[in-house]
Amino acid sequence: MSLLLSLVVIVLSLIIFAARRRHGYWRRRGIPHDVPNPLFGNIKDWPSQRHIATIFKDYYEKYKGSGYPFAGFFFFFTRTAVLTDLDLVKRVMIKDFNHFENRGVFYNEIDDPLTGNLFSIEGQKWRHLRHKLTPTFTSGKMKHMFPIVVKVGEEMDAVFSEKVAPGQSEVLEVVDLVARYTADVIGNCAFGLNCNSLHNPQADFVTIGKRAVTEHRYGGLLDIFIFGFPKLSRRLHLKLNVQDVEDFYTGIVRETIDYRLKTKEKRNDFMDGLIEMYQKELEGNSEDGLTFNELLAQAFIFFVAGFETSSTTMGFALYELALNQDVQDKLRKEINDVLAKNNNEYTYEGIKEMKYLEQVVMETLRKYPVLAHLTRMAETDYSPEDPKYFIAKGTIVVIPALGIHYDPDIYPEPEKFKPDRFTDEAIAARPSCTWLPFGEGPRNCIGLRFGLMQTCVGLAYLIRSYRFSVAPETQIPMKVVVKSILISAENGIHLKVEKLVK
Repeated sequence: MSLLLSLVVIVLSLIIFAARRRHGYWRRRGIPHDVPNPLFGNIKDWPSQRHIATIFKDYYEKYKGSGYPFAGFFFFFTRTAVLTDLDLVKRVMIKDFNHFENRGVFYNEIDDPLTGNLFSIEGQKWRHLRHKLTPTFTSGKMKHMFPIVVKVGEEMDAVFSEKVAPGQSEVLEVVDLVARYTADVIGNCAFGLNCNSLHNPQADFVTIGKRAVTEHRYGGLLDIFIFGFPKLSRRLHLKLNVQDVEDFYTGIVRETIDYRLKTKEKRNDFMDGLIEMYQKELEGNSEDGLTFNELLAQAFIFFVAGFETSSTTMGFALYELALNQDVQDKLRKEINDVLAKNNNEYTYEGIKEMKYLEQVVMETLRKYPVLAHLTRMAETDYSPEDPKYFIAKGTIVVIPALGIHYDPDIYPEPEKFKPDRFTDEAIAARPSCTWLPFGEGPRNCIGLRFGLMQTCVGLAYLIRSYRFSVAPETQIPMKVVVKSILISAENGIHLKVEKLVK
């Protein structure tokens, strides 16, 4: 018994010694950092007290100008560098991208095929997949999908009209309504399905879509383990996605492929491109083709990313427009003027002509970037000319997008909503890598064009026909869900909605 107790004491002592030594890394290098908690590192306040992006934002504000281009940080025991210098941000994301091409996040394409998507996978597989998928998101492809988006926009307008009579107003929770719009858009474009989410709040695409974002297979501490130790989690065959979420999307994709191959139907949507690559795989051309699981993972991430980010952005945009009626009036005038020149029809070129609408969306994404911190992993020892820049292989690099977006040296009065920050002249006057809702460089969001298109179309329909203003139920200031990785409004966004008389 005494021998067993002695062994336990020795093992515990070794673990404590290893943990202390690991947590002493930045101190030994003389890099500025907060003293880490023995167990949680510098992440103790998440997910119970502060949003993870807020933690990185506060770190950025604290250590910017410290004389070093980054500050030391520990995500539990994972060595992390939080960048505080824009030049280093640009190096990591663009100039020296070959040293930092992977995100260092969890994926397990064998046991959890939905995670084998373009966002998460690494190395040569990511490069090949990005190359294959890039033609799917050209301007030409966007034009082909535009009529689908407009049709769903018309349906959203009709649903709002059912809730608000002309000349009357109602208090509505707008995030749920616009989420049903984005679910129908993505359902049509990614899966070729009329999901009917706008008319049926309990439609599977909405309920399963929300679960795909908010629910994970294990939850609690094991979830944190997966995020903190992605490589070890993969070796242990752990999975992130809930089984019935995986089964739902697998079934939908399988049915869609079988139907289109049988009927030879072409819809000029995202799924068409994926099926063409799947057929190449079946013909033995794996260089240009996609396996079923690869196709499944890309359809899944396109739906989840497009559904959640665009609906969240639309909700925050309506919130800011409700608080800033002068901006809303200016935007409505632009929308009406452009439509008047196009026979009151929504066209791809017309939406592109609505420059102020795009500025409103860009300013919304500055204040509320849905993914408000970005990660990269050092693939090699990164040793540029200045030793202060040295980042060891295996270090996770965090780009604190929220901190950069709220930096008053970059965006004066950052708490204010000012779309004029995004005129062509204002953008040209700022350094690069200062607006990061879609990332930057070779690993930026491949669906950027599509996300902006569906967001602008949806907002154009709503602002043209309705006035949004604050209600007693509106949460001011806005609170976000702290336990989530993404930025989202706590308890939704309630606004007074008035149907305009034309």
